[in-house]
Amino acid sequence: MQKFFGNSLKQLVPSKIRSSIKKTSLRVANFGTRHRCLLCNSNVKSFLPFGFSFPVLTEKQVVGGSYRQGVLCPVCTSLDRERLLHLYLIHKTDLFNRPYKLLHVAPEPRLKEVLQSSPNLDYLTADFYVDTVMVKMDITDIQYPDNSFDAIICNHVLEHIIDDGKAMSELYRTLKPEGWAILQVPISHVLESTYEDSSIVTKQGRELAFGQDDHVRIYADDYVDRLTQVGFKVKVFKWVDEIEVFGGENNLFGLNKKEAIYCVSK
Repeated sequence: MQKFFGNSLKQLVPSKIRSSIKKTSLRVANFGTRHRCLLCNSNVKSFLPFGFSFPVLTEKQVVGGSYRQGVLCPVCTSLDRERLLHLYLIHKTDLFNRPYKLLHVAPEPRLKEVLQSSPNLDYLTADFYVDTVMVKMDITDIQYPDNSFDAIICNHVLEHIIDDGKAMSELYRTLKPEGWAILQVPISHVLESTYEDSSIVTKQGRELAFGQDDHVRIYADDYVDRLTQVGFKVKVFKWVDEIEVFGGENNLFGLNKKEAIYCVSK
């Protein structure tokens, strides 16, 4: 009987309304004044732990990959890196203030919602594996002309791609002159150079070596060199240098203090 009424409710109540009801209940259950998520406009008592726990991620101190506290929004499930990117776009770019043709590869779900609702954006989402995007795209062979996009967001993608140099070159080619892109990756600042081994092809082997079964490398600080080799100018922005704008010492928005933004331009 309970299952019957549950299914009937789903049929009678539109999904958007059900989603709104669920989000409201989560806001109430997790309400607090210590933290705030701007992506869902929720005040929460805490962000939840999240990440992978493979030993290599701890050993190599991989930023943006290892298991850590205070990551996941309990209301909208945004991650710390997604909230950081949103704040960066607000405070350090004019993305929301003028017309932009924006390519968003492997779009973060909550940020995607915000960008889709921005009337000034000519917004294109792309992915190779999922079908909830506008176009299927292999970023080592982007089927768009040179100088197509004013801006590109492509986060936590390059570590999955064997020929990352080709992908970087394609992103550079399709970016307009004076355009910019944000290209985040999991990164270790204790490695002397990027670690990759093409002989490691099994899921178990990649988990042990790279911390995730579909990763093919762990980037080090020479990530910047890889970007400049294809032509990009690179700016590494450390949000802790402007901490008051990004949530203050109490970390209002639940950001990772070790994470920087890699913003490149053409």
